[in-house]
Amino acid sequence: MMAAQKNKVVIAEAFMDKHHPQTLKVLELIQQDMIGEVLLIKGAFTFDLTRPDDVRWQPEWGGGSIWDVGCYPISYTRLIAHAEPIEVFGWQATGASGVDVVFSGQLRFADGLLAQFDCGFRAPFRTSMEIVGTKGSIVVDTPFKPQTDNWIKINYGDRLEAILSPGYELYLGEIEDMENAVLNGQPQRVPLADSRANVATIVALLESARTGQVVRLP
Repeated sequence: MMAAQKNKVVIAEAFMDKHHPQTLKVLELIQQDMIGEVLLIKGAFTFDLTRPDDVRWQPEWGGGSIWDVGCYPISYTRLIAHAEPIEVFGWQATGASGVDVVFSGQLRFADGLLAQFDCGFRAPFRTSMEIVGTKGSIVVDTPFKPQTDNWIKINYGDRLEAILSPGYELYLGEIEDMENAVLNGQPQRVPLADSRANVATIVALLESARTGQVVRLP
């Protein structure tokens, strides 16, 4: 981050979902108090990795499911929470190379918000985010690669409301954000500080899984 600032270079991590109108709509619904106070966030991202020579199996190259796909529900959770977790706990099942092939984690935030997620390389493809509030819950079935014909579902217990996800080219938002940062000097939606905070959360979860202890973040 310091090197980028010193050399006046704009760098951003490519979390395309954070720029997509679907994600911004979810944030808007929460800000409009559609589900009340957010109490719990749950996320998942798994797929079956069958290629034995895939780089994701190499621990020295940053392999493992939490780095590859678990980073998405973690990042999404932090976006909804508008905060960093104060402590985390994780469990993992490792493969022959030592990387996690299944990971399940919990996060706790200072205001009492709780979060859970799972990720892995040994289950069928599945993605989801659920935000549970005091008045209802929001379910997003395609949170990380939104398409043009998906729905945001709001469950109020006695009724279900479905809102059509805004259609938008998947990667266009992050390109426009980079363009505005480079050409117009606008603040980035996903600054490097946010990426570093996501990495810190993942490192803490891996430490927890290794030691079997809750890990507190500074």
